[in-house]
Amino acid sequence: MALIELKGIQKSYPDGSGRSNTILRDVSFSVEKGESVAVTGPSGSGKTTLLRMLGTLLEPDEGTYLLDGENPFANPYEVRNRKIGFVFQDHRLLPQYTVLQNVLLPCLAISSSASQDQIAYARSLMSRTGIEALEAQYPSTLSGGEAGRVALCRALVMQPLLVLADEPTGQLDSDNAGAILSLLTELVKERSTTLIMVTHSEQTAAAAARRLCIENRTVIEK
Repeated sequence: MALIELKGIQKSYPDGSGRSNTILRDVSFSVEKGESVAVTGPSGSGKTTLLRMLGTLLEPDEGTYLLDGENPFANPYEVRNRKIGFVFQDHRLLPQYTVLQNVLLPCLAISSSASQDQIAYARSLMSRTGIEALEAQYPSTLSGGEAGRVALCRALVMQPLLVLADEPTGQLDSDNAGAILSLLTELVKERSTTLIMVTHSEQTAAAAARRLCIENRTVIEK
């Protein structure tokens, strides 16, 4: 069974003059468990809108979206915290928290404290990504590559079914970008986690096994 199924998805926004501006139209595709997919397209084509919808941050106007066979909008907060991990272009680390605390933030969204198992798993991810020695540091002391690794660990700490990455290497130089992509694809493959990356970067798109492109407000296979 596919992890993600979209059928007839449509999304529009008001344009400020009483009219509606269609962003996505008749979007239909499925993604299998464990697949890695890159979504490409020009600026303003609807890539971020699609990613926000997949992450239950934005509901479609029409159509159906099933995640693991269920409607994720029936309980989006629960789904978002337990089944979906996010990797953002700007990392979005909280400056008042240490590296370890930033990695554990998704755990704290559903409980007042992280369990010992969650802390141990967080530390194992940090070890795999080479930042175990930084756990007591704060984001202001990190390089771009180190911050990217923290964001990657945070996205994976809940062992989600789906990881959504929005330009995950957009703020990194080519060496750090390549390292983060290798880690990301390696770690999700180990757990058969589904990965969807929105990107302008050919380097990032090439790291995925499959490519979708948004053209004329719909999604086509490349």
